[in-house]
Amino acid sequence: MNRTEHTPGESQAIRQCIRRGEIAGHTSGLAPGCVQGNLVILPAGLASDFLRFCQANPKPCPLIGMSEPGDPMLPMLGLDIDIRSDVPRYRVYRNGELVDEVTDIREHWRNDLVTFVLGCSFSFESALLEDGLPLKHVARGQNVPMYRTSVQTIPAGPFHGPLVVSMRPFKPSDAIRAIQITSRFPSVHGAPVHIGKPELIGIRDLAKPDWGDAVEVADDELPVFWACGVTPQAVIAEAKPEFCITHTPGAMLITDLKNSQLAIL
Repeated sequence: MNRTEHTPGESQAIRQCIRRGEIAGHTSGLAPGCVQGNLVILPAGLASDFLRFCQANPKPCPLIGMSEPGDPMLPMLGLDIDIRSDVPRYRVYRNGELVDEVTDIREHWRNDLVTFVLGCSFSFESALLEDGLPLKHVARGQNVPMYRTSVQTIPAGPFHGPLVVSMRPFKPSDAIRAIQITSRFPSVHGAPVHIGKPELIGIRDLAKPDWGDAVEVADDELPVFWACGVTPQAVIAEAKPEFCITHTPGAMLITDLKNSQLAIL
């Protein structure tokens, strides 16, 4: 499907395309107006610790949905969602090491697995675009650039590690407006965590993101950084749980929730 053809009411149809393997890449720009989510799936024995980790780190890990152990359905986010097939691409980890990248996880599914869905910055991007603020990666059909930082998250149980951020360049006046707009959406990362001077948060080269596609920052622009839902993947590399499944960065779960439902103002 062509991502320019989608409308806000097509979230279920897009999930069906994903389920059939017709969409296997990033979901930026798909289902405008609908909430997208980052994914973490863990054994039930680690679920309470990861829940505490999310509660301690609400900027990178804003929890919008959680399943019962062994249940692949998430009716609070979409009545037909089957988490085993409705994300374009998954990553499978064992002892913190990436061992597989697949478009369907039914063969990996276990009866003790708990699904966590975390808010995604793709949601507030819709609000930015509606206000006329330019997003270079969206205009070019690319994935947003994401970087591992030197800022540490608050640990909980075995979960600890660096904050990951996404970056969007703006002219100073637009950056101020972007802060105002995204502050209305704490459930999808909220306001930026850093502006300008990437070296102060441990980013050496904006042209070399750890995930996603590089986006240049013009001389009259500032790099603006938001907490990112890829943070759990950096944390998993540190915590080394015996088993874990995440989304591939940029390939998100598209829900039936509307972004407007998450706005606080």
